[in-house]
Amino acid sequence: MSDEPIDRILDAAYASFARHGVRRTTMDDIATAAQMSRPAVYQYVRNKDDAFRQLGTRLFDAALQRATAAAADDGRSVAARLYGVLCAKLELALQLERDSPHAGELLDASARLFGELFEGFIAATHGLLVGVLDSAAARGEIDLTGLRAAEIADVALALERGLVHDPADPERPLRQQRLGVDLIVAGLSR
Repeated sequence: MSDEPIDRILDAAYASFARHGVRRTTMDDIATAAQMSRPAVYQYVRNKDDAFRQLGTRLFDAALQRATAAAADDGRSVAARLYGVLCAKLELALQLERDSPHAGELLDASARLFGELFEGFIAATHGLLVGVLDSAAARGEIDLTGLRAAEIADVALALERGLVHDPADPERPLRQQRLGVDLIVAGLSR
């Protein structure tokens, strides 16, 4: 746990979310987990919804930083870069699912608190995928003749959403994602 009060509060909000979900978590739960008084917590967050919005922002920003690093044109193959971008999203989902049965509350575009944050994260991830595809096409790594990078990015994100998350085999979605990316790249390497 960080020494910064807001980090302690957001860490506590995550622990409370993992245990109870957003709906059942109280400000008392967050204050207790942060080892702070409720009045002290209110100096950093307006209410429970604000705490969870800030937590969601922190989680999505961290995943987006990983995705941005993975998208970097640093000599890796287009498949490795696409896989890295998609894995940043998938690994966030898998971590939330490992930590809490309430993961859907953070990963649902229709969720009251997180929908806008999630949609922004997906849009940014989509933009990174398009950038990887366009740069690979410009270098001749793939052929997008008759296709749009945005459409391929849509397919890649749809593939990721459809992966089967199996608690008995936590690596399965990552293997499936690798195969999906390899198939997409093979189809574009004419």
